[in-house]
Amino acid sequence: YLPCHVSTHPRSRTNMAVTVAQFLSLAFVCALTPLALGEVYFKETFDDDWADRWVQSSNKQESGEAGSLLLSAGEFYGDAEADRGLQTSEDAKFYSYSSKIETPFAIDDKDLILQFSVKHEQNIDCGGGYIKLMGGDTNQESFDGDSQYNIMFGPDICGSSTKRVHVIFRHGDENYLIKDTIRCETDRLTHVYTLILHPDSTYEVRIDGEKKKDGSLYDDWEFELPKEIDDPEASKPDDWVNDAMIDDPEDVKPDDWDKETEQIEDPDAEMPDDWDQEFDGDWEAPMLPNPKYKGAFRAKRIENPDYVGVWEHPQAPNPDYVHVENVGKYPSNAYVAFELWQVKSGTIFDNIIVTDSIEEAEAFMEETFGKSKDAEKEMFDKAEEDKREKDKIEREAREAEREAAKEAEKEDEADTEVDDDGDDDDADANADDASDADADDASDDDVPDEEEPAVDEDDEDADDDAASPDDDEPVAHEEL
Repeated sequence: YLPCHVSTHPRSRTNMAVTVAQFLSLAFVCALTPLALGEVYFKETFDDDWADRWVQSSNKQESGEAGSLLLSAGEFYGDAEADRGLQTSEDAKFYSYSSKIETPFAIDDKDLILQFSVKHEQNIDCGGGYIKLMGGDTNQESFDGDSQYNIMFGPDICGSSTKRVHVIFRHGDENYLIKDTIRCETDRLTHVYTLILHPDSTYEVRIDGEKKKDGSLYDDWEFELPKEIDDPEASKPDDWVNDAMIDDPEDVKPDDWDKETEQIEDPDAEMPDDWDQEFDGDWEAPMLPNPKYKGAFRAKRIENPDYVGVWEHPQAPNPDYVHVENVGKYPSNAYVAFELWQVKSGTIFDNIIVTDSIEEAEAFMEETFGKSKDAEKEMFDKAEEDKREKDKIEREAREAEREAAKEAEKEDEADTEVDDDGDDDDADANADDASDADADDASDDDVPDEEEPAVDEDDEDADDDAASPDDDEPVAHEEL
């Protein structure tokens, strides 16, 4: 469309030429500029300046129970730079962080979409992974678990009993949790959680773009008392037949039904030849199941001709019912916040968007999660494969060490046995030597002593005289 009329005047033709040039230039610029699909109230992808936009509350700071969020892409990712998010970094800590929405907005006559990604790469055992949308009266410096919020949304895992997506709306001073359980993702990869709230009080919950639950806020939350209750004036008639099936009165138990017993003696069993009744007692044959035994008699079942169906309590209007207006409507939404507690840290939060356009949220998810999920999964699988291979090598090494220890123990036992045998042999040898020695002594005792030659007494006296000096002659010192 050209905002001018066609004219043959030279200036008009010149003006038209300029206008056409401007139009083409504008069209070119528009082609390069992404078309806004709706209003985006808040968007966060977390960069190096994230701490300038997020405030850590003083909650649990004095007691030392407050944990810190750090910028990280984690152990596996699609893009090391683009996939950075805020990661819980300390076990068994409370995390209280909030960021201000630049222009607070109201939830009334437009859609609200709250979307963010969560990666429990630590294989979380117990802890929250949810986000909160908070009102304008929030004090960022001191907000905690008791601070009022408008919406709380996201996964919560604790043990095997709690693995659900929380969808909690505040109404008045009460927080209302969805009645049905929406199961959350429990693996270690990134997943995108999306809450869509429509102006007609209907909703939808998606995980990774797939619808998991939808319905009405009035049906799936207990904002109101039921419109109808059991009629207090009505009761089930005394003659109401409750049984749809009955025993066939024509089916009677036969007279010989109980003739056979449940067990019988083994007809092939015989008393052992070495059975001594005096010491062993009376011999009894082992019992076997009786193949002819029919069991307890049960008549055939037939439809009850008097049954008219299950009695349903008549309903009556609930006198206490009051319609609750403005469910899911919040005039002030001014902050996005994390307020959680985790036993095992490591969860990464990323790519938050708050908008009134489903298409805007879908495009943002495709731009972030869609680009990274396959590469992240590939990196995760490779890391798991490497871990399994490492564990296998370590396991085989430990097994080899155990086998080597067993072999060494066997060798030690064998050496001990050899030493014991050697000692016995030495003892036997010593015993043999001792026996031989005794035998030699015994032989010596048996051989008669040789007779000594006789000595003459006079010769003895002569020797004594020769050997002894005279008593009166002095003895030289040397001689002494």
